[in-house]
Amino acid sequence: MGTRRDRSALLEIVVPAYNEADRLPAGLGLLCDKLAGLPMRAEVIVVDNASTDGTAEVVRAWDGPVPVRLVRCELRGKGAAVRAGLLATHASYVGFMDADMATDLAALDEAIVRLREGRPVVVGSRRHGRSVVEGYALPVRRLGALTFNRLVRDLVDGIPDTQCGFKFFHGPLGRAAAADLRTTGFSFDVELLAHCVRRGASVTDIPVVWRDRPGSTFSVRRHSLQCLMDLARIRARAGVRPPTVPVKPNLPVVPVRAVFGEPRPLPVAVSESASTPHTTTG
Repeated sequence: MGTRRDRSALLEIVVPAYNEADRLPAGLGLLCDKLAGLPMRAEVIVVDNASTDGTAEVVRAWDGPVPVRLVRCELRGKGAAVRAGLLATHASYVGFMDADMATDLAALDEAIVRLREGRPVVVGSRRHGRSVVEGYALPVRRLGALTFNRLVRDLVDGIPDTQCGFKFFHGPLGRAAAADLRTTGFSFDVELLAHCVRRGASVTDIPVVWRDRPGSTFSVRRHSLQCLMDLARIRARAGVRPPTVPVKPNLPVVPVRAVFGEPRPLPVAVSESASTPHTTTG
């Protein structure tokens, strides 16, 4: 079934999914309910990252209050999935978050405010002084994350937490950075942010409420060496400066009280989708 839209979305959110058939319905339910409560048009893009379970079927059958599209990415890796999702967007503001919704969606309100203020990159940070972190996995994983983030601060505008799966961008900047992304694994966040910083964009971190969820596919034992190798490659490529892309929105900066104004029409994407009865044909 095709997604029916009377106007294009101002915000598109990418959710990478590898074998998430069990967790995805609950996550999509929370996300779609949150987006439906915003006085702005939004859509969700679920990227099926070569799943072997029923992830794609969950998306195709989805019936919710906002449009949900399915994008396939046969190249395995969270970085590859996020890249495919961002490149499938058309909205003025884009972002991605994890399927388990470990980051409380209340942070979405502040992220949108910051984007409309003109901040080109807004990321959730568990290291922010006002963040609340519950049940942060094993001590060795936490120590590894702290060490990793200290190693990459110079690449990402000093942000202390690069791995929180809650990041938003001015659309053209996000798509340009994604087009240059080469890291397919868990270190992709560093490269994505580095591409934005090298284009002159500042990175704004915001507080989050973050709850550790069971079922993470990241393993310190299996993935640490690959992350370090990826980081070495990212640093080696950092000396090549890409073409400049505007880092401020083309939309006028508006007061915070008017942050949820009506969007202007944008091109409509064509992709596999799960339709919703809450939109009408334009």
